Amino acid sequence: MTRTEHRTLVDKQFGSAAARYVTSPVHASGPDLEQLVGIVAGRSEARALDLGCGGGHASFHVAPHGREVVAYDPSPDMLSAVAAEAARRGIANIATERGTAESLPFADASFDLVLTRFSAHHWRDVEAALREARRVMKTGGQAVLMDAVAPTSPLLDTYLQSVELLRDPSHVRDYTVSEWVEWATQAGFMVTGVTRRRLPLEFAPWAARQRVPEVRANAIRDLFSVVSEEVRRHFEVRDNDDFT
Repeated sequence: MTRTEHRTLVDKQFGSAAARYVTSPVHASGPDLEQLVGIVAGRSEARALDLGCGGGHASFHVAPHGREVVAYDPSPDMLSAVAAEAARRGIANIATERGTAESLPFADASFDLVLTRFSAHHWRDVEAALREARRVMKTGGQAVLMDAVAPTSPLLDTYLQSVELLRDPSHVRDYTVSEWVEWATQAGFMVTGVTRRRLPLEFAPWAARQRVPEVRANAIRDLFSVVSEEVRRHFEVRDNDDFT
């Protein structure tokens, strides 16, 4: 798949889903966002870049504590939804810009804070994106990278990637924590901490956000029905197909 084809697929997957991601309870709150606020609190002059902003929830949480947030995403519909929600909330310091994470249209050392949340598993080239993120971050700045991560077990990893791809064809890959640390370090970041959390998901709204066709939703349910006890235990698969 070419870069253009992948961008078109991302637009297709998330354009029609934009409003649902703005209102999604899973995306709108969580201890990761609370931790993010703690990181940015007191930095009133900070300029922040939200890479792959999606429904804009990281931007909404950071904006009250900084000078400006640029919400950046490849989907124009998602950006329109973020701008509309920011206006509804009376947040005036969020700007939107369209583009991909691997090629940022910003000058070197433009931002005090670079962040991304639940986006990087869609990026075609995470290493290139991290190099770009480091390029546009000021010396002494800070990056906060939040995403689903892959288990180190090949069995568990295969299961996770399969479920992700069946739900969303624009999914590229969830990466392990060690891969993230290695790539961030190679890009020029100093890794100062890693926080791991579990994320419980209700199957019905999780599938509905992406309007997963019934044939693929049933394929995911079928995977749930035949997984080994090790897989079922790790992902906490419940009888109603909710999982973690």
